Amino acid sequence: MSLPKDAPHIVIAGAGSIGCFIGGMLAAGGRRVTLLARPRIAAEIRSHGLTLTDLDGMAINIGTDDLQVTEDASCLQEADLVLVTVKSRDTAAIGKLIDIHAPADVTVISLQNGIGNAQVLRAALPGRDLRAGMVPFNVVPMGQGCYHRAVEGDIVIEAGPHSLAQVLAVSGMDCRESGDIVNIQWGKFLVNLTNALNALSGLPLYQQLQDRQWRRLMADQWAEALRILRAQGIRPVSSTPLPVSLIPWVLRLPTGLFTRIASRMLHIDPQARTSMSYDLMEGRPTEIDALQGEVLRRAAALGLAAPINAMVVDVMQTAELAGEGLPDLSPKALRAELTAGR
Repeated sequence: MSLPKDAPHIVIAGAGSIGCFIGGMLAAGGRRVTLLARPRIAAEIRSHGLTLTDLDGMAINIGTDDLQVTEDASCLQEADLVLVTVKSRDTAAIGKLIDIHAPADVTVISLQNGIGNAQVLRAALPGRDLRAGMVPFNVVPMGQGCYHRAVEGDIVIEAGPHSLAQVLAVSGMDCRESGDIVNIQWGKFLVNLTNALNALSGLPLYQQLQDRQWRRLMADQWAEALRILRAQGIRPVSSTPLPVSLIPWVLRLPTGLFTRIASRMLHIDPQARTSMSYDLMEGRPTEIDALQGEVLRRAAALGLAAPINAMVVDVMQTAELAGEGLPDLSPKALRAELTAGR
């Protein structure tokens, strides 16, 4: 049901794949939405409108009459609520723009991968209602203004002085608030460690998960990171139906048994790839430093080793420098890199 005309004006700050999908769903649900996007994305939406699809057959078309799209950060002047969806490396920059342009009483929610983006925004925006959030699904850019949600799940945002879940929950995209958002983010962080392995494999995620050798490498990376987080007193909350401690065990199971037990985990589009895959394909910097890099920094602070995460960072940085797209590596090749001590 549409909100009244005096409902909050929502600005999506940094509307890439996730931002366009979330903004489009909100606009389709009657919310007042402006997408603050890069020129290429803004031009594409102006030409084609916005089309949103998902793995369950949803298909929504949003015309430019139903939402605004701009490259001009002055649109933040009219924002009541800002959803930040930029890559981690751009967080400080978008924080400065919000500080310059947005009203003093604007509410800001970070819907970004990685840990620490909300803290960066708080430093740039002191005194604001600033909340962390978690987006469980990934979105595939299909071109010509079409964005496809390839994994399901509900958005979670940090509870605050006033409820916002009802503003962000629309048909086809639910949202809930939580007082334990940090541990929920850490649970999603562990899932996102798979992004780099998926990019290095060159495979669709579903196909990769059907390969036990890839799953074993995912499990070993997950267990290594979880050990380090727990050594710091962090207790991640799973963003999947399985507890975080059981996921490495499930990943290592024979494929037939894994498929039966992890059926909810496998409810993904057969062609879905992680966002890091698209970054490599298009020659953009990846978020490896905000993910595996975070594990390495925490391991170093504890005087612990994290050889798997270190190897993934090394290989990913090499792939970025090569600029040749997806490397199409095998789990055996990555294990060899680990053994070689890179």
